[in-house]
Amino acid sequence: MIKKLMTIAIILCTFNLFAIKILEASPAMDFLNSLTEEQRSKTQLPFDDLSRNEWHFLPGAMWPRAGIQLYELNENQKILIFKLLKANLSKTGYDKTLKIMDLENVLAEISGDTIFRDSEKYSIAFYGNPEKDAIWAWTFEGHHVSFNFTVVDGKVSIAPRFMGASPAFIKEGPRKGERVLAHEEDYGILLINMLSPEQQEKAIFQNVAFFDLVTSNAAEVSPLNQVGIKVGELNKKQQSVLIGLLNEYLSTMPTQLAEKRLKSLESEELGDIHFGWAGSTQLGKPHYYRVQGKTFLIEFDNSQNDANHVHLVWRDFNGDFGRDLIMEHYKNSKH
Repeated sequence: MIKKLMTIAIILCTFNLFAIKILEASPAMDFLNSLTEEQRSKTQLPFDDLSRNEWHFLPGAMWPRAGIQLYELNENQKILIFKLLKANLSKTGYDKTLKIMDLENVLAEISGDTIFRDSEKYSIAFYGNPEKDAIWAWTFEGHHVSFNFTVVDGKVSIAPRFMGASPAFIKEGPRKGERVLAHEEDYGILLINMLSPEQQEKAIFQNVAFFDLVTSNAAEVSPLNQVGIKVGELNKKQQSVLIGLLNEYLSTMPTQLAEKRLKSLESEELGDIHFGWAGSTQLGKPHYYRVQGKTFLIEFDNSQNDANHVHLVWRDFNGDFGRDLIMEHYKNSKH
């Protein structure tokens, strides 16, 4: 079955976009300028609008969001917003996003409810003016996708970053056997099972997985209780797998941003990172893990729907919604 999202993806292949374009405002303005006056007033909000720091991973029918939804756009406008999204994510991140959105169609086929399960109930909101403002932001969000982009003096923050998948493993239909977020899960399963019994005693901090992410959709998070095993207690092969896991989460972002952040983690806080596990160590049974450093938190949970429903998130303690960049901007600005 041909999906609307896949059709748009094919059209977008004609655009030879590179990650460096994330620093340009023009794709954003192309989209905003394509909107009618009524659409634009709904989509473009003041930067200090309270909704900028609100986010959720619930379906569009369950959680009202600021901005405009995909179904309210014409085909050209949809092409432009997906062009912008593609420019602001890596190929890996963009492809995963389309597949996650298309899972709404899988759920619609399973449930028969095409009103609640709708791959066009994803919202786009802008905060500030990309053409004129030194600080502006935009969000792309709906069921199991939440990307929060903040641009400050040309520097970009993409956090919080949330992805989910239900079903995590597709058991029937044209996409049978597919696992959209397989790598994030498999790296964790591999690492916990590479540990010695003594190491597992440190890493596994509880025997039952959490039902969902501990931080949920909080607007701001602080470091959680430090649990699990420290990186310095892992051997080189185990550390290599953990680096692979970190890189998988970072690879959602454009290559330049991902490489810069990974280099920073390796040079400045690798020794402070902990890997903690809760629940079963077997694929297909409820499990949860977290990776926490000085500046960030990763949470992964697959416990709902008989361990076939994944939620994962990357949080920056000081950098969610660009807080660190905004603080730096005002600190260095002339008043």
